[in-house]
Amino acid sequence: MTVVAAEFALSNQEVARYSRHLIMPEVGMDGQLKLKAASVLCIGAGGLGSPVAMYLAAAGVGRIGLVDFDVVDYSNLQRQIIHGTPDVGRRKLDSARDSLNAINPEVEVETHEVALSSANALDLLGGYDVIVDGTDNFPTRYLVNDACVLLGRPNAYGSIFRFEGQASVFGAKDGPCYRCLYPEPPPPGLVPSCAEGGVLGILPGVVGTIQATEAVKLIIGRGEPLIGRFLVYDALRMRFRELKLRKDPDCPVCGDRPTVTELIDYEQFCGVAPAAPDAGTAGAGPLADAGDEATVEELKSRLDADGVFILDVREPQEFQICRIPGSILIPLGELPKRLGELEGRGEMIVHCKSGVRSAKAVKLLREAGFAGARNLRGGILRWIDAVDPSLPKY
Repeated sequence: MTVVAAEFALSNQEVARYSRHLIMPEVGMDGQLKLKAASVLCIGAGGLGSPVAMYLAAAGVGRIGLVDFDVVDYSNLQRQIIHGTPDVGRRKLDSARDSLNAINPEVEVETHEVALSSANALDLLGGYDVIVDGTDNFPTRYLVNDACVLLGRPNAYGSIFRFEGQASVFGAKDGPCYRCLYPEPPPPGLVPSCAEGGVLGILPGVVGTIQATEAVKLIIGRGEPLIGRFLVYDALRMRFRELKLRKDPDCPVCGDRPTVTELIDYEQFCGVAPAAPDAGTAGAGPLADAGDEATVEELKSRLDADGVFILDVREPQEFQICRIPGSILIPLGELPKRLGELEGRGEMIVHCKSGVRSAKAVKLLREAGFAGARNLRGGILRWIDAVDPSLPKY
């Protein structure tokens, strides 16, 4: 990409600020002026968006846009380093803007408190030179990819889960796009979200700085960006490996005969139904029908009266954090081979953290003949909110 910087100049203070860049032949004055003239849109001000935005601001990218519509929660602070403890309850965009202004007041920070959609993506992304995808769900990833291809904007992509991170550059000229790698989304519910599966707090720092590095390289036109290369990082084993990616001539978006020439309904494309409260959206599958669900208020009254069998399908480490009194733990992954432990059970209420995994468990149980299995709507998070706020919320 080419960034025109002829009308820009650096003040004496900026020269001092960026001096370590200016003395590098790969950056120099020309490269720093390109950074000052450039604009980058960070989609998400969370785990990946935090280090991306902070390092781009420190590097002197002239205009940084942030897209988010969430508020800071205690569970964010383990990895979303752009926010601090005093920011809990604040809009993430307000907190992030204050942090970026403190890092570098020379940078213009634009905030967009919207849910990115097919209706607004082209207008929003079209106003920036480079897009950095820090999202955590498949519909938005496909949306960002398609919008970038249609607009001709490079997409510095990253994703994280537990101890593994991935990074690449999609949508660059003659390079592959996200659909070349993943032509179809995974079945709903197959890939758990970070809210369900967890993520090492340091991991987004590693992947986010890679994304920021790629954005800077694209702007100054130096080095070898991750175009046609897919970088996989295993933090647990401290290993990087690289996969070669080729542009798919039959890709429906960037191929020789594209069939996707405008943005579509990405929720429908990914088969994703609305998630339960606090469930996150990555890989969230359809919830059980209303007739298959129980409310936490109903469960509380049953426990106070005659009791009811409660099956917890979370992981053991989650069970250690908090539990509903009297619940029995059988993790979802172990449930198919442990169905014999439930023989003779009539009615049972099944729960997880938010209702997504337990909906899958109820489907499995009913198919195995346990007609009395019902999903607890909202999971233990809803139980904590409405019944027992003394329990820790994670």
